[in-house]
Amino acid sequence: MSDLPRRAVTRTAKLASLPLGVAGRATIGLGRRIGGRPAEIVAAELQQRTAQQMFKVLGELKGGAMKLGQALSVFEAALPEEVAGPYRAALTKLQDAAPPMPVRTVHKALAENLGTDWRSLFVEFDDKPAAAASIGQVHRAVWHDGREVAVKIQYPGAGDALISDLNQLGHVARFAGALIPGIDVKPLIAELKARVAEELDYQLEAEAQQAHADEFADDPDIFVPRVVFQAERVLVTEWMTGTPLSKIIEKGTPEERDQAGHLLVRFLFSGPVRTGMLHADSHPGNFRLLPDGRLGVLDFGTVNRLPDGLPEPIGVAMRLALDDEAEGVMEVLRAEGFVKPSIKLDAQEVLDYLLPMVEPAQVERFRFTRAWLRLQGARIGDPRNPASAMARQLNLPPNYLLIHRVTLSTIGVLCQLDAEVPFREELECWLPGFAELEYEIDDELDEFEEFDELEETAGTEGAGGPDGAAGAGKSG
Repeated sequence: MSDLPRRAVTRTAKLASLPLGVAGRATIGLGRRIGGRPAEIVAAELQQRTAQQMFKVLGELKGGAMKLGQALSVFEAALPEEVAGPYRAALTKLQDAAPPMPVRTVHKALAENLGTDWRSLFVEFDDKPAAAASIGQVHRAVWHDGREVAVKIQYPGAGDALISDLNQLGHVARFAGALIPGIDVKPLIAELKARVAEELDYQLEAEAQQAHADEFADDPDIFVPRVVFQAERVLVTEWMTGTPLSKIIEKGTPEERDQAGHLLVRFLFSGPVRTGMLHADSHPGNFRLLPDGRLGVLDFGTVNRLPDGLPEPIGVAMRLALDDEAEGVMEVLRAEGFVKPSIKLDAQEVLDYLLPMVEPAQVERFRFTRAWLRLQGARIGDPRNPASAMARQLNLPPNYLLIHRVTLSTIGVLCQLDAEVPFREELECWLPGFAELEYEIDDELDEFEEFDELEETAGTEGAGGPDGAAGAGKSG
């Protein structure tokens, strides 16, 4: 048996062990409950052991399993502390670590993609990987012109392994939702599968990264490394030195947490406006806080191409929700396909369901915390809560799926950071429809107020003159 089939069999066996292990623990839990132990204690123990096995297995895998683990890792802030605490380190490891390729495999890949004289392109090349991702690993090197570079090399057979893993990960979907309330894993896996070809295409990644590097070249807040060289399965970019957000989450100062969180929000919302693309892999391993205070951004293998920026209805609906315009919110949701024509919902109940989610935009500065995220997850995940029933009746249109995942992931990272950020200010700057609606409403109010002022003073000597107009402006 060759190495690749053997690895595939091993990977499948590990994935298959997940639901079997959970089923076994559920049986034990039932027996204990029958024996008189409280159901809440049994449920907590089951959740904790489920988390332990799930993260252990995912942490040993590459490809789709590691990718799902990375996607889920940003939601560890939604787990109860007694469950999340012991496994936080394991989750962080999923974000930037995987078993390395043998050196001979690395050299073979470089020869196939850069030519047999590939060593002439480098002054130095470190055979030990500096980082690993779901489909490749990164080596530190010095390019022939003296620049420090990151060399990303795709794993041999990464595409087949990725598809195989994602097909098998349906096992995880059956219980991950219970582990992380409010998270439906099946659509996440489907979306990951739909983007496999794009992520394997290093030319698309190089184009997306270079577009961001050009746009943010002189930006005081965001830094994106430039692309140096690209081949079919090798991507060479400028090296970036900084502190990974995973380290900031672990032991950053309050100032570092707030700075990282603020810039992460700014990048999330400004990127589509400035580049026509949304960075769609927002786990902490892809971001660095640089020594000069900027946020460094890595890995553009998955982007959502939005030539017109984020959809304007998102901003319009948020603004209407903040203004307590239930009917207006419902109109937007129906027009965009969030509420299917056959579904009858009460507009005020929909607004009540949405308001806690737009809470960060209600104040000038909002602190994202694990407790707040756990509250939101429990609210949606608890079948006894009306919000849970409402969530099941709403639809997520395909064109919003990736936007939704990126937004949730970013909020998860903000809660891990425990960051206080001017969220509303960034929405007003970058989210189409959010600020414009406010100004439009304000302008209309000003017009009505000016009309009332003029009507009250009609017939008096100064009503239509400069003094009268100035007075109306001041009172308005």
